[in-house]
Amino acid sequence: MMATAHNENGVDIMFHYTVETDKAISEATAAIAENLKEEGFGVLWQFNVNEKLAEKDLKLDNTFEILEVCNPFEAQKVLSLNKEVSYFLPCKIVIYDDAGRTKIGMPRPTKLMEILGDESVLEIAKNIEERMIASLDKSV
Repeated sequence: MMATAHNENGVDIMFHYTVETDKAISEATAAIAENLKEEGFGVLWQFNVNEKLAEKDLKLDNTFEILEVCNPFEAQKVLSLNKEVSYFLPCKIVIYDDAGRTKIGMPRPTKLMEILGDESVLEIAKNIEERMIASLDKSV
């Protein structure tokens, strides 16, 4: 698990949550997709960054997979409360290689919603974040 960072006032300032696993990227990707499904999230899109860059004869040393995921019921709730939430949807999960270790991470929905300053969506974001973190933790 990724440790949290706090500012001088004790406020958690980590914008992301990341876990590490011994699984291969393909295995970790399948695991997170399955665990998210248990929480009502579906994978809308899977983006292999390396394949896309290779189309332009570009290369990365590390492998990156990006999943765009959504729970339609939660999306309907937050979009009904604040249209600006749409700038942060769908949620992203990133699976990547870092020095031979596979990491699974995500931007934390609460940190994104704090930007809006709307308490009504922040409570929903907390619930979504807890469920997504549980899915990441189960995927290691």
